[in-house]
Amino acid sequence: MKLWRSPLAWTFLASVLLLVGVGGWLLTDPATSRSDALKTGGLAGGAIVALYALWLNDRRRRVEERRQEIERRRHELEAQRAEQDRERVADERFAKAVELLGHAADQVRVGALHALAGLARSRPEYTQTVLDVLCSYLRRPFSYTRPTKGALDAEQEPELSVRLTAQRLVTDLLPGRDDEGPAYDLDLTGARLEYFDLSGKLVGGLLLRYASLNSSTNISGCRFKDRVYFTAAGTESGRLLGYFRCRGTVFESHAWFSGTAFAEDADFTDTTFAGPTAFKDATFAKDAVFAGVVATDSLDLHRTSFAGQTDLRFAALPESVSLYNTRVRTEKEVRLPAAWKLEELGDGDARIVAKLG
Repeated sequence: MKLWRSPLAWTFLASVLLLVGVGGWLLTDPATSRSDALKTGGLAGGAIVALYALWLNDRRRRVEERRQEIERRRHELEAQRAEQDRERVADERFAKAVELLGHAADQVRVGALHALAGLARSRPEYTQTVLDVLCSYLRRPFSYTRPTKGALDAEQEPELSVRLTAQRLVTDLLPGRDDEGPAYDLDLTGARLEYFDLSGKLVGGLLLRYASLNSSTNISGCRFKDRVYFTAAGTESGRLLGYFRCRGTVFESHAWFSGTAFAEDADFTDTTFAGPTAFKDATFAKDAVFAGVVATDSLDLHRTSFAGQTDLRFAALPESVSLYNTRVRTEKEVRLPAAWKLEELGDGDARIVAKLG
């Protein structure tokens, strides 16, 4: 930079000129001493230097602010690039795991299921998608005959082990009943499940239409925020509905058990049905317990059949209750709310009707 273009040179020159000019002008006044004239001229020149210092400091501040802004943008770009890289890697992991679910070796399929669950844990935005894939795997056709004696089936047992892993991972990925996180949906329509356990979990919607729930099913302590459908579960050939535990569960929306066939004991003790509830055409082959149940919306018991010990002592019933042809067996112990009574039909059958008045 040429000297005459330097702000410092011009500042020095202006300072000297003010010093000389002001000092010389004051010396023309006889009342002003030489020392006062020099002091005043020095102050005038120093003011110029001070102004230059202020300007220089402001310039440095603006340069530093621009540098910080550039650095911030650079960090943002790097973070975006890193996030895109993570998303790409996650997508690749997801695609590879899904591909391996079709592998012939059961241990490879188990590894793929764990890979999907690990992806959901590290990338929560994948959780619903991973749950959809796990549920889709459980919806695959599967025929399993539980052996009574002898060796286990060499083909069925490995696949059953994989499916049990998928069930456990579905449960592990769901939040707890009282968690504030998102409520995920499960679509298990037509699935063949063994020892299915969702106890104490928060679930959005649940579809188990025409499902096979073998051995035992436990949804006790669950909270369902959206619609739940067990419609016709256990009704097709080989689709048994085993022991069913639903104690202290909360259904915040529809709870549909229409046409469901309970082959073993069913326990709904202290469950809350806050939305429309239907057991229309449902059959209970063994004992059924509804003690302490609270139903606050409509309750449909059209043609519901109870063949075992039956406890229908609801804690609270809605105004709208349908009891058309609701049947029990007279040789079994039957406990009813005070507002209901039995009307015998013969052949050991009786139907539940509401007391008049």
